[in-house]
Amino acid sequence: MSGAATGRNEPAPIIVKKITVVEAGHHGGAWKVAYADFVTAMMAFFLLLWLLGATTEDQRKGLADYFTPTLVKTKEQSAGSDGMLGGASLTDVDNYPHAAGQTGTNSLTIPRDATGGPKEGVATIKRINSRVSKMIESDKELKRLMRQVRMIDTTTGIRIDLVDDANFSMFSLGTTVLTNDARELLVVIAAALAPEGGKITVRGHTDALRYRYPSRVNNWSLSAGRAEETRQTLIREGINQERFRRIEGVAATEPLIGDNPSDPRNRRISISLEDS
Repeated sequence: MSGAATGRNEPAPIIVKKITVVEAGHHGGAWKVAYADFVTAMMAFFLLLWLLGATTEDQRKGLADYFTPTLVKTKEQSAGSDGMLGGASLTDVDNYPHAAGQTGTNSLTIPRDATGGPKEGVATIKRINSRVSKMIESDKELKRLMRQVRMIDTTTGIRIDLVDDANFSMFSLGTTVLTNDARELLVVIAAALAPEGGKITVRGHTDALRYRYPSRVNNWSLSAGRAEETRQTLIREGINQERFRRIEGVAATEPLIGDNPSDPRNRRISISLEDS
């Protein structure tokens, strides 16, 4: 039996070999992306080190000011000054957190055929300052009142802000009635503006305090009414009524002191003189 079985021609066993082929292309490139990110970060780091070493302290402070997110607010609150018409212009040094990095300059590039602009605004401010100085030279009370006036050079002319504070109000509380001090101020402003050319816009601002019955009277109607009363007073004091372009009442939407909408300094009248 064993011999017969051994002599049979049986098929050889089939052996199946499983081979798993892994394609390197599907995952082998991931490290390249990570490495590229690492190299980019290192380049940025070394570039930063190089810049820190190649710049001066003033330049670094200027760069820091440029990227400070509160610059717009700082600029708005820095407009003007506490002195007589001693406001700021576009070419003055700003009171940024690092003032050393900001330098005023008059070397602005202006197209040859352009009209208006910073130079005209600065010249207008100087002329008005000169007239006002002569009018209030011997009047201590007017000198005190002129501390409420701020003059700012704009891209289209100048703006004169008459600003309230804790000790001064342009109008009686909640009304469009000018105080005696405000009338004296407007007499000086009208005399200083009369010789100038250009159109005038008067804008009224209020603080954010609300009225008990806003349906009867509110800050919108109050700010517009105060702007109109200012216009009428300027006309009576010698400003030609044809020079007025418009009046505006903006309520408390454009606060001077943004951190405190109820601050009395947010109550003000703005008189804009546009270059003719």
